[in-house]
Amino acid sequence: MMVTFVSQCEKKALPRTRRVLDAFADRIGDNTWQTVITQEGLLAVKKLLRRTATKNTAVSCHWIRSRARSELVWVVGSKSKFNFSGLVPVNTTQKEVPMDITNAKPVMGELYANTHLQILEQHLFSVGYVAELLYSHFYPDEKQMALAAFVAGCLHDIGKIDPQFQTWATKAKNRDYVADDGQHIDDKTFSFEKHPRHNEISVLLYTLLDDLNSKIPNREIKRRIKHAIYWHHAKPFRPKGGFETLGDIYKKLDASLKGTAISDVLARVPVLIEKVCALEKNYFGCESSRLRNCLLTEVDSEKLWDFEGMTLPRYKEYDNADKLPDFRRQANANAINNQLRACLITADRWVSSMEPSELSFCLTNRALGEFFAVQLENSDLKPESDIGSDIDICLSKFPRDERSRLQSEKAGALADNERHLSVLAGAAGCGKTKIALEWAKLRDAQKILWICPRVQICQGIFAELRESDAPYLPHANVEIHTGEFKCINSYSRESEDHEFFSGDIVITTIDQLLSTVVSHSNADRLLNYLSAHVVFDEYHEYVSMPGFNLLFSELLASRSGLNTGLNALLVSATPHYSYIENMLGVNVDYDVVEMPSFNQSQYQINFIDYDENDTSKANPLYCLQPENSFVISNTATTAQKSFIQNQAQENAVLLHSKFKKSDKKKLFNEVYDAFSKDGSRIYGLLRSGPIVQASLNISCDHMVTEVTHAENCLQRLGRLDRFGRNSGKVNQYIISVPIKFKSGGSLSRFLSSTFQLNSSKAWLEFLYEVTDAGEKVLTLPVIYDFYKSFYKHQPALSLIDSDLLAALNKSVQVLNDKVSEPQTIVKPKVAKGGRAKISKNSLRGDSRFVQMAVCNVSDPDSIVFENGYAYDIPVNDTDDVDSLTESLDRIRNYGLLDYLAQKHGRIEEFSPVNGIPAKKMVARKAVLEGFARDPEYPLYLSYTPDALDEKLGERVPHPEAIYYAVSSKQPIGSISLNHLTQQKD
Repeated sequence: MMVTFVSQCEKKALPRTRRVLDAFADRIGDNTWQTVITQEGLLAVKKLLRRTATKNTAVSCHWIRSRARSELVWVVGSKSKFNFSGLVPVNTTQKEVPMDITNAKPVMGELYANTHLQILEQHLFSVGYVAELLYSHFYPDEKQMALAAFVAGCLHDIGKIDPQFQTWATKAKNRDYVADDGQHIDDKTFSFEKHPRHNEISVLLYTLLDDLNSKIPNREIKRRIKHAIYWHHAKPFRPKGGFETLGDIYKKLDASLKGTAISDVLARVPVLIEKVCALEKNYFGCESSRLRNCLLTEVDSEKLWDFEGMTLPRYKEYDNADKLPDFRRQANANAINNQLRACLITADRWVSSMEPSELSFCLTNRALGEFFAVQLENSDLKPESDIGSDIDICLSKFPRDERSRLQSEKAGALADNERHLSVLAGAAGCGKTKIALEWAKLRDAQKILWICPRVQICQGIFAELRESDAPYLPHANVEIHTGEFKCINSYSRESEDHEFFSGDIVITTIDQLLSTVVSHSNADRLLNYLSAHVVFDEYHEYVSMPGFNLLFSELLASRSGLNTGLNALLVSATPHYSYIENMLGVNVDYDVVEMPSFNQSQYQINFIDYDENDTSKANPLYCLQPENSFVISNTATTAQKSFIQNQAQENAVLLHSKFKKSDKKKLFNEVYDAFSKDGSRIYGLLRSGPIVQASLNISCDHMVTEVTHAENCLQRLGRLDRFGRNSGKVNQYIISVPIKFKSGGSLSRFLSSTFQLNSSKAWLEFLYEVTDAGEKVLTLPVIYDFYKSFYKHQPALSLIDSDLLAALNKSVQVLNDKVSEPQTIVKPKVAKGGRAKISKNSLRGDSRFVQMAVCNVSDPDSIVFENGYAYDIPVNDTDDVDSLTESLDRIRNYGLLDYLAQKHGRIEEFSPVNGIPAKKMVARKAVLEGFARDPEYPLYLSYTPDALDEKLGERVPHPEAIYYAVSSKQPIGSISLNHLTQQKD
């Protein structure tokens, strides 16, 4: 084969690439080489160029197919130096060149897909073909689903035949129109409250064209096509509703078109479909059309009479069930919908980016395949990096002892499991992070997504890989991407928008990843997820989290059948065998690789009963503790109250989730520095909520914990003598059990609300029995054997599964309440560059930004209410707010929202409730709730003494007011006045 190489390299990359290219080809210009070469030789050139590639490298290779045609083969380095066909500009100017001015004007009778005048049938076929290529790229064996992607792409925008869309799209003033959610009619006089959007019309037309008697495609695939067409755009938020059924859509369309829907839309669709089918036959040079085989030749208007109650596709198709395998089947089905939707949206964006002339060129010259290949190279769907070399350097620094040998053996076993989901189980401190990195290297990872359930776990991994004094990967490009932190390699290096998810290793939360299946703007990120190697760290936390447990199962189901192999690793010391077996299809005996602990320390588990209403020294959660102890409670409030009570007598630090962002970051770093392997030990005690129980590389010599389920119990145990240094004594692990735990009480109610009560009771009873009521002295391997036996203990299994079923059925309710639906405001009024707001669709619960007055609890017997608030709002809109959030349910249940609706208008001159009559309390509360999604309009959960006195004429705050407590030692965080006064009493 004869090839041409074109170099657009700069700086030091220029001589490096010239040396490589000169060795293989003849130079025929300053930046051009040509030669006859074999495929093996061409591959060698590519590998050599990649080995020295930097951001200044840019080399394209073209295969000369004939005198008139060459084909782009690959690009190494910066792909932005070339266009989609590998061409480069030979000169540039900032002046307007007459020959480049677009004179395209709409042609009478032609249908267009967008305001830059792509012809509609060309757009439809091209999106269908590219969507099919995308799906086949990831799932080469799924021919029927690839066909579904093709059909959905060919029909996704047929609703743009709507005369009103055509009128809007062809207006010259809209030629440069850009929208985040695709192009829809955007006109001041137009309302989507009365007119359907084009994707809604498209799904209506597909249903009218669907050949019910045809078995190609089958009914299941037809449902998926309908789902992809309808949901390839976000659902508009319409307060008045009225668009719930296909009948609604037709009636709204017909009314908006003044009774001409049949003649202006329905009657014209067959002509458009024939044009798309003709393009398909011409492009492939065949006599038949796959699209034609799926559809009727004309619209079946008789079906209109059946549309009255025919609902639109649900975004998530989940129903309650009483068996775990039923949920798994539903999750797998929804995963396929995610895949088709992501491929369709991505193909739509790629094709829409072309100029109409480029699109016509690709169709005429059958070059959509080349266009697809270039787009694939320019995206992150074929990542390339040197992360394998960085991991090699990391592994070489560890001693070559029995521990490292066994870790490598386990990594090899995980890597050999190519087509099944791999699970790494092992006691705390056994080196699971190192094993995961070695697994990624053995699987030839080019990009790693490290997914965690909480921000604090992300911080722990980030510190271990890059931020600690002896990081695993000091030279790798490691990114942390959460709601609070978006940094590369260091917290001091904040990442820009265009750098998001660009790291070789991206450490992020499950929330960020799930945005791929609950939003439209990030839908293409699902394909980036499928292209990377993925480590799910501490995944067991999702099991009891409504919404997350089902969506997590979807994400893993999407990796089944990938062309590169599953390439997903689950990492946890506590695998939750019931969930991974029943929901993820893991074969516990073959797919779970266990790494034994090398920690030879001894442990004794003690059970201490206590009265939940007693906060004296008799309560193990409140009493003084020996040096280097952790006290971990199930709620932040218990940790706060115990810290306040003992602050004068302890050298303690408090950590939980109810701090403002700056305090949380500072305290997290202090805890890590104090209690890490060679930490400063500036604190002698940590009082904490559950925030520290997983993936934090910290250790103590003594631990007290509230009773909880097996996973939490062992995760907390993993912080006790984590580094095995207490070989001369028995480590005491104290489990505090309320006297009324089995019959009721506040802890029982809390665990029941989080779907953990039955499994917690089962674990407590099992653990009490196997430890001889705490008499036995145990090692970590024995304790983890107990955990595994627990999931084979028949009396316990039914209780474990009852909690899991309850959590999954709650998930169905959460998802069916539409918190997972991609939605958009039809007429957004938000300025670009503004502060982030709370989404209306949140799986973590319905929260709002809040503000609160500060109180000082340095002396618990004399609380000082200060004339200041927890944080200030920056003047600059682009500056982040050091904000706080709180559950809306809690605000309502405490009566604070009613209080605010009555009082806040008198406190704040420009309150959004001003102007709403006092008698309209429902409206006032709704307005306050809505505005509080913006950090500039927080809900005030308490007021300063001056505000109460001067604005309200009151001296006593609301009894349930929530304050931001501080002390002379550290911030305490948000806490109810009721809890503070109980503390005082």
